[in-house]
Amino acid sequence: MLTPLPPALAIVPPNRPLVGRVSPPGSKSITNRALLLAALANGTSRLTGALKSKDTVLMAAALQQMGVTVDEPDATSFVVTSAGRLQAPEGPLFLGNAGTATRFLTAAVATVDGEVIVDGDEEMRLRPIGPLVTALQSLGIDATSPTGCPPVTVRGKGSFGSGRVEIDAGLSSQYVSALLMAAPLGEGPITVALTGKDIGARGYVDLTLAAMRSFGASVEQLDPGTWLVQPTGYRATDLLIEPDASAATYLWGAEVLTGGRIDLGVAADAFTQPDAAAQAVIAQFPDMPAVIDGSQMQDAVPTLAVLAAFNNQPVRFVGIANLRVKETDRIRAVANELNRILPGLGTEEGDDLVVAADPELASKLVGRNSGIKIETYHDHRIAMSFALAGLRVPGIVILDPACTGKTYPAYWDMLAGLGVELVPA
Repeated sequence: MLTPLPPALAIVPPNRPLVGRVSPPGSKSITNRALLLAALANGTSRLTGALKSKDTVLMAAALQQMGVTVDEPDATSFVVTSAGRLQAPEGPLFLGNAGTATRFLTAAVATVDGEVIVDGDEEMRLRPIGPLVTALQSLGIDATSPTGCPPVTVRGKGSFGSGRVEIDAGLSSQYVSALLMAAPLGEGPITVALTGKDIGARGYVDLTLAAMRSFGASVEQLDPGTWLVQPTGYRATDLLIEPDASAATYLWGAEVLTGGRIDLGVAADAFTQPDAAAQAVIAQFPDMPAVIDGSQMQDAVPTLAVLAAFNNQPVRFVGIANLRVKETDRIRAVANELNRILPGLGTEEGDDLVVAADPELASKLVGRNSGIKIETYHDHRIAMSFALAGLRVPGIVILDPACTGKTYPAYWDMLAGLGVELVPA
């Protein structure tokens, strides 16, 4: 493969089924949860099958700033040794545009005895964190965020307090997960309660609870929107991390677009991550349903939207308002880039995304003279999903292909390994 990656990469349609065996990288969601919980546990934890990408490396570096030892004995393992408490770092924690790391650490650093500044890049500084800061303040934690986005300054007193904390999770389930993971370090039991019924991707809260219990936490779900967490702290453990379901969606998509067969080494129903639900929708291609609710598989929506461009009927994506506050406004980004391929292919209707669909799309675009440059907005999921369009449409050029390093550093190697020709553009 090309190293380093060029500024732009053209994808040559293979014109044949893609067949092979691909092992998806480890789950980003579980890796970042496990890294944090291991850092909050007293002892040494071994995390295997982990993802090594920009987001997880930033999380590991931030933990190291706070006195945690993080070793990397091989390409898919972290060995985390901690005294069970985070120490005040000498400078701000810089987390790039890693939403999970930023939200999780904003709550966790409240257990530090001292001041911590949680910050990110220009894109992260536009992503809302106000509801989480307000929830921390209700626990008596000194947390401030003048813009409602990072940077956040937290002046901790060595504990997470006790009592009841309410959170509006309409924008992100990560706020709930952040509070839940910090709660076992409280002075007493902590009740975490939703202020409304809406919660972005509830399945990710289930991932959080499973990870917490693996590290010895005691969490009781009192009702669908309330959890009681005991002040048990965490114990070090060894954890095998499952493959990334969001990454798997690109492989499932490549399979159906080319009529191929790609063995992932893991069945779709073996995943515990919410994005695995996308496989059942992808399996219906080219007859995916006219309406797809993306609320519980948000990271899979860009993949599904690109597939919808080749579907036999138009597709409306609903329940996806939260996509506007991801690494970029993904509703707008997906619509814009679909329209670069063919004007009118993607339309925003409120917070819905409508994909017009054209099963003859590829043949209509054969023979054109110039490539279509896909703007990726520094968003790994836009790059990876629109690369799938290039498996059928001639002339697709992905700008800033290196942005896939955020969660899938080997993405282009994977495509090349399946026989897809990639050309610097």
